[in-house]
This record gives sequence, C-alpha cells and structure tokens, in this order.
Amino acid sequence: MKRDGRTFDHGTLETIRLMAVERVRDGEAPSAVIASYGFNRTSVYRWLKAAAKPGRGLRALRARRAAGRPRSLTPRQERQVFRWVNGKDPRQYGLDFGLWTRSTVADLIGRKFGIQLGLSAVGELLAKLGLTPQKPLQRAYQRDPEAIERWQRETYPAIARQAKAAGGEVFFWDESGFRADAVHGRTWGARGQTPVVQRPGQRQSVSAASAVNAKGGFWHCTYEGGLTAELFVSLLRKMMRYRAKPVHLVVDGLPAHKTKLVKDYVQSTQERLTLHVLPGYAPELNPDEAVWSHMKRTGVARTPLRKGERLRDKIEEQLDAIKASPKLIRSFFHAPSVAYITDW
Repeated sequence: MKRDGRTFDHGTLETIRLMAVERVRDGEAPSAVIASYGFNRTSVYRWLKAAAKPGRGLRALRARRAAGRPRSLTPRQERQVFRWVNGKDPRQYGLDFGLWTRSTVADLIGRKFGIQLGLSAVGELLAKLGLTPQKPLQRAYQRDPEAIERWQRETYPAIARQAKAAGGEVFFWDESGFRADAVHGRTWGARGQTPVVQRPGQRQSVSAASAVNAKGGFWHCTYEGGLTAELFVSLLRKMMRYRAKPVHLVVDGLPAHKTKLVKDYVQSTQERLTLHVLPGYAPELNPDEAVWSHMKRTGVARTPLRKGERLRDKIEEQLDAIKASPKLIRSFFHAPSVAYITDW
C-alpha cells in the first residue's frame, strides 16, 4: 500500500527517515526498507544521500520548521492598524477619500510604517482584525456632540420630570413626504433583465405629520405641500383638540417650528402645550423618525398604487394601522439611539 508522506506530521516523518537509514546501515536492502513503510522507493535514496554528506550526517534528516512567508507587520503594528481604521475617518490622517478601502489602508500603512502591502494582503489583514466592509451611517459635520450629550443626560430628563409633575405627556413630532412613484427595495429577476414594476403614470405626492409617545400614544395627519408656520399652528390646534392632559412636544429645528407665530400660539395655550427643540443635525434622537422608516419599508413604496387608488388614502390607512398597534408604537423606542427616553 502506497502512502503519501504529506499526510504525516513533521515529527513522524523525521522518525521514519532516521529509522529507515539506520535499518539500511544495519544491512537491510533499501528497497525492502522503503517498501515496509509504503513510501516511494526513491525516497530512501534521497535520505541516504543527505545523511552521507560530511559535517551533517543524520542531522540532515531532522525536521525543520517551515519558513513560510514572513510576517509583514508585527502584532503591535497590526493592533495599530485596527485603531487607525475602527471608527475613524481617513481624512484625519491626510488621505483624500472619506471611506476606508483596501487601497487607502495600504496607503496609510506605507506612510506610517514604510511597508508596502498588496490589496489581497490588506484584505486578509482587515479580516484577521475583525473589520468588515459596511455601509456607514451619515452624520452632518455641523453636529454638536456636547449638545447631544447634554440633551440626553440633562435636558430631556428635566422635560420628562416636568411633564410627569404636571400630569402631562411627552410626544415626539416629525414630518415626512411620500410619492406614488417611489419604489424602495429589490425584487428578483433573470440576470441581465431588469424587472419592471407597474406604477401610476400620474405623479401623486402627500405630506404627513405624526407625534409618538413612549407609552404607545400616536397622533397623525396628512396635508399638501411643505410645512409653513401657519400650517404648523393649524396642525397643532388639531392635535390639541379634546386633549385633557398637558403635552410637552419635542420637535426638530425646522424653521417653521420656531417662528413668532408658533410661539404666540403655544403661549396662548396657557401651558397646555410646551415645545422643546432637539439639538441640530441629530435626527436619530427622535423616535418619530422610526415611524417614517417603517412606513417606507412596508407601505406604498413597497406596494405601488393601482389604477384609481389615491396616495393620500393609502398613507392615511397605514397611519391608522400604526395608531391601532400600541405595541408597534412602543417598539419605535427600542433603538439604542433613543434609549435615553424613559419615564422619569
């Protein structure tokens, strides 16, 4: 039976080589010795030749550690690469591109360590470090991290305590727009043949506003066009109609939210309504953003209108469905970015 020496570990092969040469030197025929191990007959002659070299002897048959390809970076340098890439922007290091690629990582390694790595080697290194290519979240550079932290740690808790002391509720408000010709997501089709989704030829658009509460409360409405101060006051009047408890309403910094007209109306409610403005460029702090994300993942954008259907009717129908599901509404507050919202 023939055996493949590559299936044995180095220690075993070393022992076989030494035993085979010793047996031949003791008088056994080389062909018989090698046959007893099941190896190719030429192997024993190579071993005998190597052991016969002056100054080496049987040491020539000892197993040697395979050299392999030497490491390009030390473990310490690899950890440094991880710190450079993880959570950082390439432009912080003077690179032109704002996203990490294998090429930009290789460029940075060359600049810092003077070591040139190919793209495949960089890819292997990033995988070894637990770094994977991902679609990044986008953040406006005008964001004020200190204002965001102050909102989470101080401002909102004070709002929540104030509302609770007055027997009121905290709602988060936001607006969004919808178009009948918007199609989100993907569908299956034959390779090279783009699928066709039928939609109305006539463009329809509608705007919507909603206010969401951590306990499952929900208010909504639809309207045409963009939001003005006059329209915002009109919507607030509708929201506050028949409402017994005071409302602390958290809004973003849209100009229409901060006009004198709006402030005058809020003052006229005699503390039944109080407005609070979120830090700028931080939409992730508003759980009402999740309402629109849910709408656009599951609604008209995924199921285009059929002939004779009105976009406004479909949007209102979906908003009504959300209102009827307090459990769904409460789930909008489970995202890590809104974990600061609790009952104080």
